[in-house]
Amino acid sequence: MLRIKRVYEPATPGDGARVLVDRLWPRGLNKEEAHLDDWLRDLAPSDELRKWFGHDPRRFAEFQKRFADQFNRLERNTGATRGTLTLVFAAKDAEHNNAVVLAREIERRVRRIAAAASRRKASAPKAKATTSARPPARSPAGARAGRRASTGGRRARTPA
Repeated sequence: MLRIKRVYEPATPGDGARVLVDRLWPRGLNKEEAHLDDWLRDLAPSDELRKWFGHDPRRFAEFQKRFADQFNRLERNTGATRGTLTLVFAAKDAEHNNAVVLAREIERRVRRIAAAASRRKASAPKAKATTSARPPARSPAGARAGRRASTGGRRARTPA
């Protein structure tokens, strides 16, 4: 589950892993009060894009496009997370910020990866069902190789 939340809101057990996704540290907050598991500055918009946007809701549509392009060019592996991941941000506007765009892009990537895995699974050849519980018979060459291995590489003598 992916959530977004302001860093100034109290942390709850349902938050799971809390990751700050802003380039700048939130004003008036120390590390203990933030209750963060990580701070991934690289996932935040560039300084240039952040300053251009300026949290102006009229620029949000264009900001989404630019930030999505920037994020898609980023080649950072943040690791897989099981359970809840909360993207934490400091902006006052909960609807027009980088965490909203980042969450949307992460969810889009997860759906794309899941769809690709589903297609691979559907196109994989079906294994033939076997009715015998016996192991497959060894070929004569394999039998000889096994016999040699047990005799130190020498051929085993068979009684004539």
